[in-house]
Order: sequence, then C-alpha cells, then structure tokens
Amino acid sequence: MLPVAVKSDNSVWFTDPPFGILGNYEGHVATPELPTNVYRIDAGTGQLSVITGEINRPNGLCFSPDETKLYVIEAGVTPRVVRSYDVVDNGTRGANGRTFITAEPGGTPDGFRCDVDGNLWCGWGMGEGKDGVMIYSRDAKPIGRIVLPERCANLCFGGLRRNRLFMASSQSLYSLYVNTQGAPGG
Repeated sequence: MLPVAVKSDNSVWFTDPPFGILGNYEGHVATPELPTNVYRIDAGTGQLSVITGEINRPNGLCFSPDETKLYVIEAGVTPRVVRSYDVVDNGTRGANGRTFITAEPGGTPDGFRCDVDGNLWCGWGMGEGKDGVMIYSRDAKPIGRIVLPERCANLCFGGLRRNRLFMASSQSLYSLYVNTQGAPGG
C-alpha cells in the first residue's frame, strides 16, 4: 500500500517505502526503481517533486488540520520516529525537519491521521499490550490508547461527521465512534 495524503489544493503527497520488495513476504524481492523519498504531485501541472530525501524509509504521512505541518513516519530507524516538517513556499515544500515523537522500544507506529484539534492518531503494533492505536497531542504528549488484539497498520476517520475511526489491522477491520472528528482530508 502506498501511503498518500491529499492537500486542500489537491496536490498529492506520498511516500514510496520499499517494504513489498524487501522480501517475498509481502511481494517479490526486487530493486527499488526510485529513491525512497517523500514526493508531491502538483494538481495543476502533474509535476513530480521531492519534498525530502532525508528520511530513512519514509512510510505513513498526514497533514496537521491547518496544513502547516507534515508528519512522516521514519521506518528505517530503531526505534521508529515520527518526523514533523513545516509546509512552506505556498504549501509546496517541507522544511525544518525534526523529530516529533520517538516510539518507545518495541513500539511501531505505522499509518496515522490528525483530528480537528491537531492530535495524531497512530496505528501501532508489535506485540501484546502495544497493538492498537496511540494518540498524541499536538505537543507530542501521549494522551490515549486504543488496545486491539492485533497490530493496527492503517487508520482513517470516516462516517457522516468524520467521527468514526476505522482501523485496518493484521487480519481484521475495526471501527469505533470517537469524541472528535478527523481533520478534512484524513
């Protein structure tokens, strides 16, 4: 699955992690055709640009509700890191990359989305007691956890009011109504 986020200007931002070609478990062993960067496709011109090439195996990504920040999982480091970038140059580029959170040992953040208050809801996994969803405030403080019996790889807000959290896990799809709304686009 290719991690994608669509900004309000209809530009498409995505990462191209090599996970499906690193072994035969999720695909077939192959050599990457492109560097594993964070990319942006301009909605008007179709032009592809590199947002950043400094992340080791970028994975999940999403925008803050006001689209001034871009969050990206750095999956090629241990422990995994969620990085934050300022969205600059009229919303066409990321700058000032920095660590937002570092996962606790054994924790594995994966796909994520922001709610309307700027809290980050992260699919989480890698073992009993760590599987589910971790929720972080906009200040990177852990503020909640949804425990699931299996790893949650991706999630999104849906429903008529964007207040239903859908969690795609290893073998199941879970949903839960929450007392917030997902930010538009997520």
